[in-house]
Amino acid sequence: MVAKKKIKVEIAYATPEEQKIIVIQIDEGCNIAQAIEVSGILQLFTTIDLKHQKIGIFSKKKKLSDLLEDGDRVEIYRPLIMDPKEARRKREQSRDSRGTPTSKGS
Repeated sequence: MVAKKKIKVEIAYATPEEQKIIVIQIDEGCNIAQAIEVSGILQLFTTIDLKHQKIGIFSKKKKLSDLLEDGDRVEIYRPLIMDPKEARRKREQSRDSRGTPTSKGS
């Protein structure tokens, strides 16, 4: 029986209070879901919900079924608290109401 080649990957997750990167070695041909399970990160951060949270490798969106390559960093993204466009609009409104100059038209 021939042993499968092992690859090294990282699993990364961050909360506002803590960041964690777990380095694991898994069999070549494993997918993202398998690597997340093996890493134990789901036990460390019980609020992770892979049915609703997005996953990526080096900031590029991926699916749980995508296969991993040696050196990949799997990133589990937290849900957005607020839509970025809405947050920007609120900041602008706040600046305008305080009379703070904005860069518009400067």
